[in-house]
Amino acid sequence: MQNDLTLESWGRFPAALHSGEIVPRSIDEVRNSMRSVDASLLPRGMGRSYGDSCLNDGGYLLSTKRLDKFMHFAPDTGVLRCESGVTLDEILRVFVPQGWFLPVTPGTKYVTIGGAIANDIHGKNHHREGTFSNHVIRFELERSDGTRFLCSRDENRDWFRATVGGIGLTGVILWAELKLRPIAGPYIEMESIKFDSLDEFFQISHSSGGLFEYTVSWLDCLSSNDVRGLFMRGNHIDKEEKAELKITHKTSQWKTFPCDAPSYLLSTPSIKLFNFIYYNKQLNKIKKSIVHYDPFFYPLDSINHWNRMYGKSGFLQWQCAVPVNDNYEAIRLILRKIHKSGLGSFLVVFKEFGNHPSEGMLSFPMSGITLAMDFPNREKKIFSFLDRLDEVVVDVRGRIYPAKDARMSRNTFRASFPSVNEFTSYIDPKFSSSFYRRVGG
Repeated sequence: MQNDLTLESWGRFPAALHSGEIVPRSIDEVRNSMRSVDASLLPRGMGRSYGDSCLNDGGYLLSTKRLDKFMHFAPDTGVLRCESGVTLDEILRVFVPQGWFLPVTPGTKYVTIGGAIANDIHGKNHHREGTFSNHVIRFELERSDGTRFLCSRDENRDWFRATVGGIGLTGVILWAELKLRPIAGPYIEMESIKFDSLDEFFQISHSSGGLFEYTVSWLDCLSSNDVRGLFMRGNHIDKEEKAELKITHKTSQWKTFPCDAPSYLLSTPSIKLFNFIYYNKQLNKIKKSIVHYDPFFYPLDSINHWNRMYGKSGFLQWQCAVPVNDNYEAIRLILRKIHKSGLGSFLVVFKEFGNHPSEGMLSFPMSGITLAMDFPNREKKIFSFLDRLDEVVVDVRGRIYPAKDARMSRNTFRASFPSVNEFTSYIDPKFSSSFYRRVGG
């Protein structure tokens, strides 16, 4: 066990001093590991949450990094059973060559299976496939008192619902079964389409959902006119031979962000310049290509320590989901406020969620629109500004994403997740996190 451990989230804000980190070497060691400490515990996988949901200031972390074994795979059905510390990267490395892919994947492959369930992650195909938990068949959960539950939609269903999206507070996920999806090869046939207004975005998005499995957009929120951006859509290729003829990008080339970026690179003029170049480097209205899945799904994973680009103070990512309303007025208001503030970002992601409700009590996605953007943590006013954006979201019964959050209020959290009172009864009495103490515990 490692004592007195200071860790940051991926957003590098906040930092937390932990009493220690416990690293069980096997599933059988988890029970004794939990009993070995007399303070609060929090399971931790890769620590890629952007806020403080993966931190436990003053308490202990229980690392799942040694729970990394594949347990069983059925090649006739694609059902995989593995320990909770197995990462999406490891699954891809083993099973893509065998013709299988993840049913849902976020923007990084450095996420554990346990973390994917605990945050009920989503991806570019939410409009088709919903969240990660929709493809989880069952998992085993161990509580700090040694009780184990086999959780599925048919057995201990309430524990399944509490643990999915339950940000690690119901116990330790020991292993899980999920269903992979078949693919013909590792390539994606994709299109990138320039759009010059929010109305054009919605037109493209509505026409793409039925034809393309994966859709997502990058936005320039600081352009002088209406919102503009790039709409990206894609499908897995249907024949391996087709890709071999036209590949434009293979696997990502690894780079490293060498140091903390100086503050002038994060200024509004610098961000405007970057956005201008990024938008205009695509000369044609539509660009078609066939690319390896790696740069399509995980462009930032090719840059080691990319979170350094926001400087040593880190960044705050704000991600909301709002339901569809008349003329998408809530989203329009949020984007107007961001444009007026001048607090824009390099990384702004915009997507329509589908109507695929998750069973998780605290699952984030909902039918509607999601907007995610990074704000450099360089000005105190960013906190009050994000509070005002929260108000817009809450007013239309939207949600703020716990996995990305480091600052929302207790009231915002409870308004985002009305099921929190039901969820509370499933929290392990020994488990806690910096996030939950801030917003609910």
